[in-house]
Amino acid sequence: MTTPHRRDPDRLLPADPRTRAVARALYERVAGAPIVSPHGHVPIEWLAEDRPFADAAGLLVSNDHYVTRLLHASGVDLADLGVGGASADPREAWRIFASNWHIFAGTASGYWIEDELAGVLGVSDPPSAAHADSLFDQIGEKLATPEFRPRALFERFGIEVLATTDDPLEDLAKHDVVAGSGLRGRVLPTFRPDRYLDPAAPMFASDVRRLLDLTGEPATFSGYLSALESRREHFIRHGAVSADHGVEDPATFDIDDAEAELLFQASLAGTADASQQRVFRGHMLLQMARMSVEDGLVMTVHAGVVRNHSSHTHRQFGADTGHDIPRRTDFVGGLRPLLERFGLEKQFHLVLFAVDETVYSREIAPLAGFYPSVFIGAPWWFLDAPDAMARFRSAVTETAGFSRGSGFIDDTRAFLSIPARHDTSRRADASFLARLVVEGRLTENVAGAIIDDIVGPQPKRVFKL
Repeated sequence: MTTPHRRDPDRLLPADPRTRAVARALYERVAGAPIVSPHGHVPIEWLAEDRPFADAAGLLVSNDHYVTRLLHASGVDLADLGVGGASADPREAWRIFASNWHIFAGTASGYWIEDELAGVLGVSDPPSAAHADSLFDQIGEKLATPEFRPRALFERFGIEVLATTDDPLEDLAKHDVVAGSGLRGRVLPTFRPDRYLDPAAPMFASDVRRLLDLTGEPATFSGYLSALESRREHFIRHGAVSADHGVEDPATFDIDDAEAELLFQASLAGTADASQQRVFRGHMLLQMARMSVEDGLVMTVHAGVVRNHSSHTHRQFGADTGHDIPRRTDFVGGLRPLLERFGLEKQFHLVLFAVDETVYSREIAPLAGFYPSVFIGAPWWFLDAPDAMARFRSAVTETAGFSRGSGFIDDTRAFLSIPARHDTSRRADASFLARLVVEGRLTENVAGAIIDDIVGPQPKRVFKL
């Protein structure tokens, strides 16, 4: 074996000794704080069934599109990695990953995997072609023990709150199982209605029919709204605190009920053109805001991603397999109709997430710096990396301060990466605050109070926890 790799305890902290000392003290205040994760994609089945994870490839490679997309870019067939349910030998998939470990140098995903291997699995040797099999077996032996089953890891990670993302028609029985399991910490469902709101979605008409059938509502626009409201109530009864919306374009439209009825019927019939679909989709985003004002669910909007950019890959492997690509985003113009109606509602919480870095200082921070309803979502997807986190803080703080943020959101289905991602954010925030202290822009006491707030109280306030 190679010489064991020891993780630097000051990793990600500033190189300047004086600033690093301040950052280290700030980080140590919150390093062991409980994890509050109010938006993520860990399957509820993992915690409800509490089955052992099968192997290293399934846990760290096949289901992590941060990993598989870069391997694919390097010429690896996604089928050989077991992506999208493809039949693949897990050991061979792991060998492919280990042989290509060098391509993750300098990436956030490589950093997280090193943290997972060393901090969670106790594996000090980095992946390599020479040691792929021994690492696969070593990890497999650990995963077979009770200490590495999902619920045990959940408690070991110190998770206080974890939100899943769920289809509106789910009965949420598995959430009931987890709630009654004695697990320390809360696991909450999140209402994710995108497929029921977008007439361009492949199964929109049949999905809406299922929604109406389940709720007993008529196939009218008012019946459709009542059906969605009913399912939101069901989620709230099961502990949900937020509704999440993933949109390419955050455009909203405020139209009257007669026009909405016409567009709804055209969408059900499949005769709505692209312009009509856009107006209906944007009006439904506004209706979701109206419902959040009425029922209290926090509204989160993840905007600016072209989903399933590769049609061929989508046909073969399905959604969420690594080919979602960012695009330019207009929040100011797009959300104005929504904010004209609901932006001044103080009980309405709207959290905006972007993958277009240009909008942080130009649009999102100014919006959050005026509207009491708007909060700045943490760096997400392509921006949830150390340098991008630093750019994010620089972009929003001078306009909106620290109080208008969401707190860190890991937004992951890679379960073992949760503590690594939160630790990354804590180190990045400690580094940013330390610079402000050394530059005489904050006192250490104020910086300490800010970082204490960011890791727990802030996300609890924003997500009404």
